[in-house]
Amino acid sequence: MVVSVVLVTMVSLFFLGIGLLAQQQVSTAKGFWYDKVEVSIFLCTPGATEVASCSEGGVTEEQREQVRADLEGLSPLVTEVFYESNEEAYERFREQFRNSPVIDSIPQEAIPESFRVNLSDPSRYEVIRAAFENAPGVESVEDQREVVDKLFTFLGVLSVGALALAVAMVVCAVLLISTTIRLTAWTRRRETAIKRMVGASAFSIHLPFILETVVATLLGAALAIGLLWATVRYGVTGFLSELLAGESGLISLVGERDLWLITPFLVGGALLLAVVTAWLALHRHVRV
Repeated sequence: MVVSVVLVTMVSLFFLGIGLLAQQQVSTAKGFWYDKVEVSIFLCTPGATEVASCSEGGVTEEQREQVRADLEGLSPLVTEVFYESNEEAYERFREQFRNSPVIDSIPQEAIPESFRVNLSDPSRYEVIRAAFENAPGVESVEDQREVVDKLFTFLGVLSVGALALAVAMVVCAVLLISTTIRLTAWTRRRETAIKRMVGASAFSIHLPFILETVVATLLGAALAIGLLWATVRYGVTGFLSELLAGESGLISLVGERDLWLITPFLVGGALLLAVVTAWLALHRHVRV
């Protein structure tokens, strides 16, 4: 009985913890990124003549300054404006794709200069799109949040999948604990019958089985928390933090503190579920 309850508790709590931490990661990342996402206004390059607003070729100085003035006129929605010249954009492009075999075949004039815009309310991106999408000298307007949202959607699907698996494991745990306790109670039916003959209460008959279930649940919970700690310590704050070190900490990752915050809920919920399941599983047996 103990081994099976320990294993199913460990697996259930591990996946439940992974799901909760994944949701916390999505929430933390959204709170961080949504204050920092930028709208990029890419200006016309000489080869972008197929775009209506670039029919005359590359952006002119007059058009560039007009875009800058229009952006400044959108304050306080527009909080900061950064201009990236063609030279700066090309240098950044070569750094980002330095390992690409085709990098030398792309000329500098093909990389557009741009304005990077920070908004006080990122959800009002459509105001910027409407103002600049077809403006003279503007090739395109892109919102980084569209890319970030795809990442968050992917992470959200993973977290929901982990939680769904955890729920399935919890159902399995309830069925397994119930079946295991009934089988154990049946093997001890003579001992139980003697206790009933001498006037033992239902609670005193229930108690040994419930205590065994609680001990097994605590062992399983301890193993699950240990696995979650190792995953966070060495997989997230260790490996992923080092992997993203070159991004200057642009993503705030969940850590051990987040794990300890959900630990009481994981352990408490597991104990409550185990006690309730054990009591209900024994109820019919005790009444016989």
